[in-house]
Amino acid sequence: LGIVVITLGIVSSFQFKQTLPSPRRCSGSERPQKLLLRASSEVSPDDHTKSRRNILSSLVTVPFSIGLMGADPAIAAETSEIPVYFGVGCFWHVQHEFVEAERTILKRDEQQLTALAGYAGGMNVGKDPTRPGAPGLVCYHNFQQIADYGKLGHGEVVGLNIPPTSFAGFATEYFKLFDKGGDRPDKGDRGPEYRSLVGLPGGMEGPYFSDLKAAADIRDIKLVKGKGNDGDTLGKKMVWVMDSTVFPFYQGEVYHQYHDGFFPGEDYPRDYNGLQSKFTRSGKLDTTGCPDVI
Repeated sequence: LGIVVITLGIVSSFQFKQTLPSPRRCSGSERPQKLLLRASSEVSPDDHTKSRRNILSSLVTVPFSIGLMGADPAIAAETSEIPVYFGVGCFWHVQHEFVEAERTILKRDEQQLTALAGYAGGMNVGKDPTRPGAPGLVCYHNFQQIADYGKLGHGEVVGLNIPPTSFAGFATEYFKLFDKGGDRPDKGDRGPEYRSLVGLPGGMEGPYFSDLKAAADIRDIKLVKGKGNDGDTLGKKMVWVMDSTVFPFYQGEVYHQYHDGFFPGEDYPRDYNGLQSKFTRSGKLDTTGCPDVI
């Protein structure tokens, strides 16, 4: 026993790689992930970040170039596409549902998919102090406290590019993600990071708001104009509506993309999970400059 204690003490004083299962509640799948961890003796960020993914919050920062997932060239050439985003609790499940919506509504193939997990709705961006000349960042909770999305006022969303004529269909799919009470299903995740919000060009004054309202009215969910850094919507049966040209989408880290869902047993097909590594290798999915596993 004495030898074991000494060994653990030595190991804990170094950074190391370890394969660990993460907590399930929107905090990691039951399939182990390879993480680069800080020493366990170091203290995590603020208490409000501890509701999930505490292990992931200790990822070590490695300098990367900023990059976003590029759409298929044929899609990118369509000037009629609009950037939108949808958030209702944890973005893992939301991304899966909107990938499926892209396939069913738009008949997109694998290389044409645009739905990405990320962040939006905040009034600020952050910086990596080790890279003073780099663009602004919005990152998941991390030990280094670099551009923490919660502290910056952002919420978890899924961003995608769609033809304007299809927005009504995507709005309908969005409200299907709410539970019978008109709320997010993962109520264990608390705080404004998990608020319900939608971003569309022009917001409530834009040309697509009527389609959003029609879909919301069916579920009797209230739409409220977001001003940025808005509060949680849990128990309020409401959605913040953002102007996506004022409050843009920020891509999330690679390790959050194409993840399993937040409930036990909510495992998606391996070919869906595999899009993360496939798109990373091909360059379709790039890193953001935030702490990541890549």
